[in-house]
Amino acid sequence: MRYILILMMIFSSISFAAIKKDVQKEKKWTLLQKSIVRSFKKPLKKKVTILKLKSKVLDMKKEAVPVLVEVMKNGKYPEKNRWIATMLLGRLMGSKAAPFISKFSKHPSWILRMASLKALLALSQKEYGSMYAKLLTDKSLLVRTQALENIKALRLRDYAPYVWRMLYDSQNYVQTDRGANKRTHIIKKVITVAGLLNFKKAKLPLLKMIQNKKYSDIFPEIDQALAMITGKKSPKGGMEVKKIFWKRLSLSERVF
Repeated sequence: MRYILILMMIFSSISFAAIKKDVQKEKKWTLLQKSIVRSFKKPLKKKVTILKLKSKVLDMKKEAVPVLVEVMKNGKYPEKNRWIATMLLGRLMGSKAAPFISKFSKHPSWILRMASLKALLALSQKEYGSMYAKLLTDKSLLVRTQALENIKALRLRDYAPYVWRMLYDSQNYVQTDRGANKRTHIIKKVITVAGLLNFKKAKLPLLKMIQNKKYSDIFPEIDQALAMITGKKSPKGGMEVKKIFWKRLSLSERVF
């Protein structure tokens, strides 16, 4: 295991060195590279324009890398363009770009934090699980949602406890005019992912929640999560039929 970690560190340093080397060549960019830079400076709105630029960049292969790095790092480019550059760098360099892309998970702009997550998911980067878990508490709901999606899609079971904690994070609720806390859409996803990751410690609270009218709005997700965790499926029928099923299961297992 130690040998593998050493190799990963060496590989990452090589990747960073390669990117740094490319950036140092900025003053010697070719006419094609300069053309791409000009394209990235303009707001990319039309789908056709974006597709043409993507095709052009991908055809350039390694030659496009320093341009993409420049766009990602420089705030003078529109955020949407920096997002596109991030995704393209991942496509061009594959996993070699992961260490560099992961740095943008701490960027002040939520768009770039989210782009980092999206790109790493596209590269199936499981080794950044701790980073995804940390972003589950990001101040941006969209970033939290994407971090949750990364953990779900990559089946990172070790981070199930962090997913479950999202139920108790005040950021995932909004206050109504009456002063009550209302669940945002991410709570449904949290319940589903907890079940998908087979988080056993969620079983008891879910069995209690499913009997409580307060959680009627997320009843389907709780029912589904319990099915995944227990390996038992509630019968077809309405909410009350399913509640009886889970109540009996709870009693049979002496869960109170």
